[in-house]
Amino acid sequence: MLEYHDLEWGVPVHDDRKLFEFLILEGAQAGLSWETVLKKRENYRKAFNDFDPVRISRYTDQDIERLLANPGIIRNRLKVMATRANAQGFLKTQEELGSFENYIWQFVGGTPIKNRFESLSDLPSKTRESEAMSGNLRGRGFRFVGPTICYAFMQAVGMVNDHTTDCFRYGEV
Repeated sequence: MLEYHDLEWGVPVHDDRKLFEFLILEGAQAGLSWETVLKKRENYRKAFNDFDPVRISRYTDQDIERLLANPGIIRNRLKVMATRANAQGFLKTQEELGSFENYIWQFVGGTPIKNRFESLSDLPSKTRESEAMSGNLRGRGFRFVGPTICYAFMQAVGMVNDHTTDCFRYGEV
């Protein structure tokens, strides 16, 4: 967790494939701890073809069943099926707007929101931006993208800087 915090969390991500990976992992985390998902991250990469949205969008029901038998991932049928639906929505959004990055970063005006929280207890679980993102993603057919999941995604990919002001990473990202 420290390595993830120190090297990844909150660093702005603009690569479509990486954005897709985080969106899938944040959805998988719903109801669980991020630590649980992070420990399974490499298993997810292997099981989901290194988060290749084209391949995932073509998964058959047999592929879904294969994934549900994989002890290395979170074997929740709705979450696994959502991955396929989200890959399809991701590809449609890329086709429509040129990139997923163009689409997703619009919710923060293209630049990270730099919050000034002094304590972890000050961090919100959702914001008006994450609510807007959630509604728009759902309208595009995405699943497991509620406002809280979207806010965690925004934090992870650096759309918001929620490192506390006394954290050494606050000024770095």
